[in-house]
Amino acid sequence: MEAAMGLMRRMPPRHSETALSALLTLLPHHSSDLLSQVDQPLQALCDVDNGKEFILCEYNRDADSYRSPWSNKYHPPLEDGSMPSIEMRKLEIEANEVFTIYRDQYYEGGISSVYMWEDDEESFVGCFLIKKDGSKTGHGRRGFLQEGAWDAIHVIEVRLEDEGTASYCLTSTVMLSLTTDNNTAGTFSLSGSIRRQMKMKLSVAEGHLCNMGRMIEEMESKLRNSLDQVYFGKTKEMVCTLRPPSEVGHMKLPEK
Repeated sequence: MEAAMGLMRRMPPRHSETALSALLTLLPHHSSDLLSQVDQPLQALCDVDNGKEFILCEYNRDADSYRSPWSNKYHPPLEDGSMPSIEMRKLEIEANEVFTIYRDQYYEGGISSVYMWEDDEESFVGCFLIKKDGSKTGHGRRGFLQEGAWDAIHVIEVRLEDEGTASYCLTSTVMLSLTTDNNTAGTFSLSGSIRRQMKMKLSVAEGHLCNMGRMIEEMESKLRNSLDQVYFGKTKEMVCTLRPPSEVGHMKLPEK
């Protein structure tokens, strides 16, 4: 199991679904652990009742159906699907409205979904998802980008404490995939994933949603900086080493 998880951490996100299917065949008795610990690229489905797309994940799944945060209905229809309580549903609706604004401001489009559910009497869990398609056929095309995807998964566990405070545990995963295919820019592929965790104890005077929003905003800023330094920084270093600019190639070394 440890070797399987190590392999999945090194697998490009676009190949994770195929790799996970192969591992489930090899380790059927660890299927629940693999499905709960391995993050896969997010998929979306359209809610026909609202005309809005929502993101599919393990947190809004029951059997083979997925619950929409917009209509609170399962697609395909499921009669006895699990539902959040009335209080959790109100918080879920508000979180989706706020997170839509956050997504438009930071990502300039894409798809977002928020799901809430009770963990026990004194705690609940929220899942905040963002999917941005930057491929040639998507709305976020940039330059020579042929394929591109940004999938962000934020899971926050909230446990109520004494004296108007609560402890928050945020686990965030970002999966990035970029591919170019152009005569001028050439062919290039970059993909990977990064996961970080943050724990804080905060006052609930301003509400849980404000606290969760600040933590997600701070975490995404850290993840973007890490990706810029680790993935893009190292890639630029290697490309400039292997393929120096054209003006450098015409320069001659000084004579002795």
